[in-house]
Amino acid sequence: MRRVRGRVNRVLLGLIGVVLFGMGAMVLFGGLGLPAKWHLGLPAGWPWSRPDQVLLPTRQRTRWTDQGWWWPVVIAALAVFVLLMLWWLLTQLRRHRLNEILVDSGDGEGAQLRGRALEAALTAESEALAGVDGAGVLLTGRRGEPHIRAVLALAPHADPGTVVRRLSDEAVAHARRSAGLDRLPAEVRLRAVKHRPERVT
Repeated sequence: MRRVRGRVNRVLLGLIGVVLFGMGAMVLFGGLGLPAKWHLGLPAGWPWSRPDQVLLPTRQRTRWTDQGWWWPVVIAALAVFVLLMLWWLLTQLRRHRLNEILVDSGDGEGAQLRGRALEAALTAESEALAGVDGAGVLLTGRRGEPHIRAVLALAPHADPGTVVRRLSDEAVAHARRSAGLDRLPAEVRLRAVKHRPERVT
């Protein structure tokens, strides 16, 4: 799914770029008066062929402005377009969960490991570390180059440096070896767990 989305994004961006580049080239071509300078015989009705031509003639600009439905439709279309562009931008910026990891099986073909299975194993091993009251692990990145994002809830008297070192040496190292990866970068965030004060009698 991630590959398909990447291809669709590239195709759409390429088409939009080609259309915008073509329109800009046509406007610049006519605005500089190049058809007349180069004595090009353009077809009749060719748009933007002279410097004095406007992009949209008055008749086309005011064709439906006297209709009651025109401005509501224009505003609604622009609003939908802006919302779609914002949604698309947010989906590009958001880090998606990695559904599967490509594992080197040694036979030249490779195998696929479910991302959620590795996340569950990492979470369980992280929560088993001394000083960790809770953990959440998310896999991001690409299938062949996954990244770990972990959030650890530390006990009140836990040493953060020790916890991070053990996480790297144990949980992350085990996951990297089991998946056959050369490297497995990890981004770890630590937060302290707030405990209610205990009554001393």
